[in-house]
Amino acid sequence: MSLPIAIVASGNGTNAQAMIDLMHQGVLDVDIRLIFCNRPNARVIERAKAAGIPWQMEDHKAYPSREAFDAVMIDALKKSGAELIVLAGYMRLLTKSFLDAFKNRVVNIHPSLLPAFGGGVHAGPDALAYGVKLSGCTVHFVEMEVDSGPIIIQAAVPCDAEDDEDSLMTRIHALEHRIYPQAVQWIAEGRVRVEGRRVHVDRAGKALAATPADCLVWPPLEEGF
Repeated sequence: MSLPIAIVASGNGTNAQAMIDLMHQGVLDVDIRLIFCNRPNARVIERAKAAGIPWQMEDHKAYPSREAFDAVMIDALKKSGAELIVLAGYMRLLTKSFLDAFKNRVVNIHPSLLPAFGGGVHAGPDALAYGVKLSGCTVHFVEMEVDSGPIIIQAAVPCDAEDDEDSLMTRIHALEHRIYPQAVQWIAEGRVRVEGRRVHVDRAGKALAATPADCLVWPPLEEGF
């Protein structure tokens, strides 16, 4: 049976689109029950409509507190029947009540090699300003501390002195669209175990996918991702 998930997003929704496409291709074994958005004009809403996926938009500015808004979001996600909450460019901090409602069932992707350049929305520019030689992206479980949860998968890309934010983030986003669905698929197959801070992914003997020569992904991607 496909894993029921809900995607929570604030903006363009390219990671949501990657999961929609792989679901329709039969590669990602999930049932996207709901796409929940907190910004009225976010492109992710149009992506949900085009794919025929249920969606709900609640403007967080209309609520008196973060807790009040999260209570509405919790209710919507629970009613959807989602068993995994996938944050895909959700630009707000979650409350303890939200994480308690979906304990160990919330995942996120961050555009850096955590724990480096976590805790903010400027990971790409910060990496460039620091002059690192490797940047990348990380899929992790979500805890109260921002960008701190156990890491499921990471992908590293070169960060050249000649890079600007657009060139670096283009490379990072291309890998986000591969490693995030892969992480969700491992969870859907029941192959992910968390022991303290360590995430174990059970191997299933599947063929490995091709990874660009100038990138490193670990654990390795499987065929279809």
